[in-house]
Amino acid sequence: MDPSLRWDDAIGARVMTEWFQAQMGYGLGWFVATLILILLIALPLMLAVAMIIYADRKIWAAIALRRGPNVVGPFGLLQSFADGLKVMLKETIVPAAANRGLFLLAPIITFTLALVAWAVIPFGPRMVLANINVGLLYLLAVSSLGVYGIIIAGWASNSKYPFYSALRAAAQMVSYEVSIGFVLIPVVIWAETFNLNGIVMAQQAHVWRFNAFGLNPLLFPLAVIFLISSMAETARAPFDLTEAESELVAGFQTEYSSMAFALFWLGEYGNVLLMCALNATLFWGGWLPPIDWAPLYYFMFGNEALTAMVWLFAKIFLFFFIFSWVKATVPRFRYDQLMRLGWKIFLPISLIWVFLVSGYLMIFRYGALS
Repeated sequence: MDPSLRWDDAIGARVMTEWFQAQMGYGLGWFVATLILILLIALPLMLAVAMIIYADRKIWAAIALRRGPNVVGPFGLLQSFADGLKVMLKETIVPAAANRGLFLLAPIITFTLALVAWAVIPFGPRMVLANINVGLLYLLAVSSLGVYGIIIAGWASNSKYPFYSALRAAAQMVSYEVSIGFVLIPVVIWAETFNLNGIVMAQQAHVWRFNAFGLNPLLFPLAVIFLISSMAETARAPFDLTEAESELVAGFQTEYSSMAFALFWLGEYGNVLLMCALNATLFWGGWLPPIDWAPLYYFMFGNEALTAMVWLFAKIFLFFFIFSWVKATVPRFRYDQLMRLGWKIFLPISLIWVFLVSGYLMIFRYGALS
């Protein structure tokens, strides 16, 4: 890989846009190019969600010594599509006492926010839809809006258990977003940029010849905190208190059916994939290979972009396997344990680490003592 390559060279989307503008005019060309780029991300993402739901169920089954889906299609691969067809054919039931407009708006918000966050995720050195210099802040803003879908669903259902779930979701997401915010500060000051491609490039040969912030002893604890906080942020087990079936029936989605229920399902797994991608991008090199060795950048038919995507997808799947493994093996937390972990453990540790990392950089990078 060319060592002079920088994050601001990620121009693939811009070149495509300029070509369409030359063919169709400025406004229409921009619209068509942007629409194509969005579909190139959104459609494979929807297919990926269907496949990881299948993978999720297979992993749970293997850990429990069961077979999992194995009837619909070869090896059960079409089970998710059969489930999708089933919910599409069902009737959307809106409770008589519900706020109809907000009730139907909530799953749309959840699903939409799960998609728009992918606009700034870099899939390769020149493969990102919106290469903005505040990509990390954009992701924080979008992820903080995700709770609104759950809160609106819980309130609009006009039912006791969904409302309890909405209150839990609000407290849980706020608690762990604070920790995530402090975890990201050392990453940003080490990489000296909010741009996600810039953060990926800053990890090149970071520890010896390994491309990862996570192998840095100062940043490894933050990588662990971010991984656990990601599970809490997406309400995955053992932090799935928002839909604890033993207490809240099905939580905020108790009153939902048909495609409204399916949109919540797609949004949840879209967010899980997003958090897996963020774990890979912020701490484990993103689309870079694990080791800074030239053949590893081009082993897929000599194509750098294709190789970069393979590395990123492999890391995403590794983190998704960890998410599924934890869900299948770790019992659900009590709510007081959930809050204590976020406020009394993760928050103080991440805050102390901000001072440690910034102090280290001031002394050894900027020579504050010299």
